[in-house]
Amino acid sequence: MGRMAEEIAGTDTPIKTPDVPEKPALEGLEDKLNAAWREEQVYHFDEDTDRSQVYSIDTPPPTASGSLHVGHMFSYTQTDVMARYKRMSGCNVFYPLGWDDNGLPTERRVQNYYGVRCDPSKPYIEDYTPPEKPAKNQRDWDVISRRNFIELCEALTVEDEKVFEDLFTRLGLSVDWRQTYRTIDDASRAASQKAFIRDVQSGNAYTAQAPTLWDITFRTAVAQAELEAKERPGAYHRYPFTTAEGEKVFIETTRPELLPSCVALVAHPEDERYKPLFGKTVTSPLFGVEVEVKAHQLADPEKGSGIAMICTFGDMTDVTWWRELQLPTRALIGRDGRFSRETPEWITTEQGRANYEQLAGKTVHSAKEAVVEMLKAEDLLDGEPKSITHAVHFYEKGDKPLEVVTSRQWYIRNGGRDADRREQMLARGREITWHPGFMRSRYENWVEGLNGDWLISRQRFFGVPIPVWYPLDESGELDYENPILPSEEQLPVDPASEAPAGYEESQRDAAGGFTGEADVLDTWATSAITPHIAGRWERENDFFEKVFPYDLRPQGHDIIRTWLFASAVRANSLNGSVPWTNTAISGWILDPDRKKMSKSKGNVVVPNDVLDKFGTDAVRYWAASAKLGADTAYEEGQFKIGRRLAIKLLNASKFAFGMGVTEEHIVTDEAGAGVVTQPLDRALLARLKALVEQVTARFEDYDYARALSMTESFFWQFTDDYVELVKDRAYGGQGEEAQASVRAAMATTLDTLLRLFAPVLPFATDEIWRWWRSGSVHAADWPTAAGFETAAGESETLEAVAEALAAVRRAKSEAEVKQRHAITSATLTLPQAQVTHVESALEDLKAATKAEALTLSAGGEAPELSQAEYAAPEA
Repeated sequence: MGRMAEEIAGTDTPIKTPDVPEKPALEGLEDKLNAAWREEQVYHFDEDTDRSQVYSIDTPPPTASGSLHVGHMFSYTQTDVMARYKRMSGCNVFYPLGWDDNGLPTERRVQNYYGVRCDPSKPYIEDYTPPEKPAKNQRDWDVISRRNFIELCEALTVEDEKVFEDLFTRLGLSVDWRQTYRTIDDASRAASQKAFIRDVQSGNAYTAQAPTLWDITFRTAVAQAELEAKERPGAYHRYPFTTAEGEKVFIETTRPELLPSCVALVAHPEDERYKPLFGKTVTSPLFGVEVEVKAHQLADPEKGSGIAMICTFGDMTDVTWWRELQLPTRALIGRDGRFSRETPEWITTEQGRANYEQLAGKTVHSAKEAVVEMLKAEDLLDGEPKSITHAVHFYEKGDKPLEVVTSRQWYIRNGGRDADRREQMLARGREITWHPGFMRSRYENWVEGLNGDWLISRQRFFGVPIPVWYPLDESGELDYENPILPSEEQLPVDPASEAPAGYEESQRDAAGGFTGEADVLDTWATSAITPHIAGRWERENDFFEKVFPYDLRPQGHDIIRTWLFASAVRANSLNGSVPWTNTAISGWILDPDRKKMSKSKGNVVVPNDVLDKFGTDAVRYWAASAKLGADTAYEEGQFKIGRRLAIKLLNASKFAFGMGVTEEHIVTDEAGAGVVTQPLDRALLARLKALVEQVTARFEDYDYARALSMTESFFWQFTDDYVELVKDRAYGGQGEEAQASVRAAMATTLDTLLRLFAPVLPFATDEIWRWWRSGSVHAADWPTAAGFETAAGESETLEAVAEALAAVRRAKSEAEVKQRHAITSATLTLPQAQVTHVESALEDLKAATKAEALTLSAGGEAPELSQAEYAAPEA
C-alpha cells in the first residue's frame, strides 16, 4: 500500500525505533522543520530533467511594497497543496516565486521612504546616495533619473521581500527559494522590452493617436481591463439644437459641458421621430456650430429624448460612433482634465467664441457649472435638471471619473478590433483546462466584450521603459512611423536617458536628431510574461523548454480579464501557444458579514496574528477546505477544527507507536499482506485502498478540498472506531498472530494517512514521519492502492462493527452506565446483512465494550442492545 520502504525490503538496514516526544505539540514545528527542509533541499527543482518529468507553476508574484493579509494565505496555500501533491506523485516540481515591484505602490513607497522624485530626463548618477531623512516638503526632495529611482526600488524591496519570504516560509510554501525574480530587475526589464520589440516587429504592437481613457489624477492612460464602474449621482439636462427651419430638436445629457465638442446628433435608424432629420444639419446652442444628424443602431430610443449628442469624447460609446460614422475630432479636454485655453477653430460665431472664453482652462466640473448657467441665462434649459444615479467609469486605483482624451499611445493587438484574432484568443481559452470549469465563461465573456486593443503605454515615471526612440526630421518633427528600436543585446535600456545607436546624447530633441519615448509599459505587460521571466526565456532556452508551457497558473477570479488574458495574449504572439495548460481560480476571502476583505474597507486580518493563535497547519486546513472558485468566509471555527485535527494526528500516532507499531509492520506487497489475518484489519485496509484511489482521483482533478474531506472522514473513523475496537488485540490480548495483524493494519494505515494529509498539514505529518521513518514525508512517494487485495464485501465489516459499537455505547449512556463498566450479558440485534460481519470481529467488539457475553440476533433496521446486565461497580 504505497512506497516500499528501502529500510525494509531486501536490505540489511536496521528498522528505526520510533522516537516519540513525551508530549507531542504543534508549537515550534515551523522553525524546526523549515530548517530541516532547507538543509535537505526537499523542494529544490532538479534542472537535469526533461519536460515530461516537470510540473511547472506560474505563481502570482505579490506586491512586496504592500502588505499580506489572510487572502494571500488562502490562495497561496491552495497552490502549495497541489505543488506538494505533484512532487510526491513523482513530478519534478518547478515552483518559483516572484515579487511584483513594478507598479504604483512601489513608486509611492520609495518616494516617501527616501524623499525622492523621479524625472526620466535627469542624467544617471553613479553611486547615488539618497538623503538620510526625507525632506518634510516634497518640493525639497531629490529629483533623480529613472535608472537611479529603479535602483532605490530594488534596494528597498529587498528588505520588504525578506518579510514576505519569512511569512510564506512560515506558511509552509514549498517554493524553491533559489528560483525567485522581480518584475523590475535587469532580467525582467530586458525580457519585457524584448517581448515588446518582438511584438513590434511582428506587427502585434503598434502606436496610434487615438481616443484614450485617461485618469486626470495619475495623468496616465488606462486600459479597458483597469476600469471600475461606480454608481454616482448625476442629472439629465434637456436643451435644444435648432434646424435650419427653426425647429427645436431636444437632447438630454448628463454632460452639458461637452456641448462645444459636439460633432453630430444620433438616433436609431428605425426611430420614426427622427428619420426625417437624418442627413440634415442642426445648430448647437451657445456655440452656434452646425452638426449633422446621423443614424446608428447603438442609439437607444428609450433613453432620454431618443436622440443623443455625440461629443469627442464623453465616453467609449462616443468613440464607437466617431469611428464608425467617420466623424471629425473636436477634443477639448486635455491630460490635466482642463478645457483647452485656446478657443477652437470650429467655433466661428462671435457669441460662440465669447461663450467658450468662459470655459477656457476650467476643470470639467467648473465647465459644467458654467455651461448650465449660460443655458439658464439664455432660457435654453427645458425644465429643471432631472437627478439620476448612473454608473461612471473610474480607474481601479483612482478616485475621479475618467475622461476620454486623444493622445498617442502604444497598443498590443488582442482581438478587440480584429474578429479573427478574437476567435484565436477564444480558441486559446479552450486549450486551457479551467478549475473550476465554469470560470472559462468569464474569460470568454471578457474576450467577446472587448471594444479595442490593449493599451500598454503608461504616463508614469517608474516602470519598464518602452524601448523606443523617434527620429526628428530637419524641422524637428517626430517621425512616429519609423521608430528606432534597440538591439536585443542592448537591453534593458531607458530611452529617456540613453541615446540610440548611431546618435550622440547631444542630438536629443534637436532637429535631425532623436527624442526618447518617456512612457513606460503597463505593469500587466510585464506581469503577463511571468512564465517567460521565471523560465529564463531567451536567456537559457534549454531551461525554458523544460518548463514552458507551464502546467498551472493559479490566480484570483477578479484578474481573469487582466493577468490571465494578458498572459494568453503574450504567449499567443510570442510563442504561438497557451502559457499554461491548467488554471486554478481561487475565490475571495469574505469577512464574517460576507463582505470581501480589502485594505480600503479596513476589514482585513493580519496573517501573523492568525498563525500565532492557531498554528500553520490549522490555517492551511481552512484554506484547503475551500473549493476552487468559491468565495470563503473568514471563520475561526475552521481554524479550530484544523488545529484539533493536527493535534489528534500527533496523539493518535503516538498511541500507535506505543502499541509497538514500527515501520517493519507496513504492508508493502502481497506477500506482506499475508500477516493481516483478522477481518476487522482486512476491512480497514480495504477501505484504505478505496480511499487512496478516490483521493488520488480528486487531486488529479484539482479538487483538493474533497480529497481532504474524504481523508479526514476516514481518519476520524480510524481513531474513533477502529483504534478503540482493536486496543485489546494490539496489546496482545488475543495472541501473537492477532497482534501482528493489527500492527500491520495500523502501520500501513498510519503510513498512508501521513502521506495523504502531507500536502495540507505539512508540519504535523513530517514531525510524525521523522519519529519513525527516515527523511521527510514530503520526499516520499504518494501512496498507491497496490499491494493489498481484499475479497468482495470485506470493507463493509468495519462499518458494521462500528455501528454495533455505537449502539452499545448509546445503550450504556441511556442506562446511565459508564463506558468502562463491564457487561456480563446482553443481546445485540442487528440487520441481517450485518450479522456475519459483526460475528467475524466479535472478540474485538466484546473487548472494546467490556462485554463478557454478547449474543447476536438478526432483525431490525439498525443495531440495538437489549437485555443488558452489568457487573457490579468496582469498589
